[in-house]
Amino acid sequence: MRTIVILFFLFVSFFTNAQPLSKVFEQGNQLYKNADYRGAINTYHKIENTGFQSDALYFNLANSYYKLNEVAPSVYYYEKALKLNPMNEDAKYNLVLANRLTIDQIDEVPKTLLQRFEANVLHKFSIHQWAVISIVFSVLTALVFLMYYFSLSSLLKRIFFSLSLVTFSLMLISVMIAYTGLDYHKKNQPAIVFSEKAQIKNAPTFNSEDVFTLHEGTKVMVLDEVDDWYKIKLSDGKIGWVRTGVLKII
Repeated sequence: MRTIVILFFLFVSFFTNAQPLSKVFEQGNQLYKNADYRGAINTYHKIENTGFQSDALYFNLANSYYKLNEVAPSVYYYEKALKLNPMNEDAKYNLVLANRLTIDQIDEVPKTLLQRFEANVLHKFSIHQWAVISIVFSVLTALVFLMYYFSLSSLLKRIFFSLSLVTFSLMLISVMIAYTGLDYHKKNQPAIVFSEKAQIKNAPTFNSEDVFTLHEGTKVMVLDEVDDWYKIKLSDGKIGWVRTGVLKII
């Protein structure tokens, strides 16, 4: 009985002292406006630690780190914001500014026609957004089919049947795109270098040869993991191995 009473008071205490996340977010924004960027970062991280995710939260975190000239975390959180919402134009623009602070300026390998199509169409929205789009089309398909089923006019039946085929096809396409995107992100995980300087090896061992050097803020793609090593690939095609503690997966 005593344990139940203690748990009850802890429960009540938690909910009476807990603040809505929106209030905490506003506190962080106010700290940012007052140029207390470290305080804003600490406040935003309180929200992040609850498991809440939003591109606005990550965008504000990135801005705060950028103001403190902390390259790696600013790039990291701009990338996280864009992962949730690829259409966030402010995050895109600020990411360009943050990348200018990085030491490693890596040229991209020219993209094939298929890769450009993936970047401009398939990856235009996040996986979550494509999933929402597929749900919307599935609901539309159901509604249009019901209208077809209950319509008395043969003309309306033909119209609604044709519309149901269109919405059903769009639903299938959006589901396929979401599934393809999920599979792509599982195989190709972007990450940011957080160490000031990292030696990239040609094999996942300490005594292997150094092949190139990376610095904080550089974006890489994680292809594989062996013990405490990541196999990474750069946008220019270079491949190597680095310790897992050097990177932070986006």
